[in-house]
Amino acid sequence: MRNIKLTIAYDGTNYLGWQKQKQGPTVQGILEDVLRRILGHKIKLRAAGRTDAGVHALAQVAHFHTTSKRDLETIFRAVNALLPKDIAVLRVEEMDFKFHSQYHALRKTYFYQIYNHPIRNPVLRLYSWWVPEPLDLSAMRACLPYLIGEKDFASFRKSGTDLKSTIRTVYEAQIKRAVGMAHVIRFEITGRGFMRYMVRNIVGALVEVGLGRLSPEDFKAILEARDRSVAPPPAPPQGLFLKGIYYGKKWRAKDYAPKGVRP
Repeated sequence: MRNIKLTIAYDGTNYLGWQKQKQGPTVQGILEDVLRRILGHKIKLRAAGRTDAGVHALAQVAHFHTTSKRDLETIFRAVNALLPKDIAVLRVEEMDFKFHSQYHALRKTYFYQIYNHPIRNPVLRLYSWWVPEPLDLSAMRACLPYLIGEKDFASFRKSGTDLKSTIRTVYEAQIKRAVGMAHVIRFEITGRGFMRYMVRNIVGALVEVGLGRLSPEDFKAILEARDRSVAPPPAPPQGLFLKGIYYGKKWRAKDYAPKGVRP
């Protein structure tokens, strides 16, 4: 039995998220079907995190077990030949059997894109949230220190979810203008892990601050309330990207990827 790790990029526009469902296409479902055809047996992928419908990934990580003896290069080339154009495997690694893509992730980074201009951009409509009114970035940045550290993020959970704990640790958060992309503002956040909708809920509140409807002090009060009902609605899904996942040096392995490709 072998333990194979995949690093995957996908455009989430046409999928009902990562997790396999009974109805509708999902990234996990497509990948498992392709791997089954290549390896000759049923595959169960376990991902580092579950992205929702419309959310994108630059470097999602998943692993699976197989008894197949196919080499990594064959798996890499075959899976990319059979996948649709909006999903690609960037890297294939054979890991120690103890490796788990979710449990051993040390840090995850997401970013969210806002297109801030009076006229909508049709090219970016599937990859950003169009906010036509001017945003006060200084006010939005003033909120970021409140997010850093181990905090109870109950106010930014998904409504109606029942979780054992809403405490999460955030290491970094920043707001900057995207390089080479006019009028695109990018919120980036790195943490140990995130609840479903957590990043989108944070962005929804930050935009309210940027529009002047909330102050940075209001943002802090929302966080400290630990009550989802006092927070603004979430930002739409299409602006959210899973940027990358860090595992540390312990889980490095021999892999196959084209020369120069290291997501």
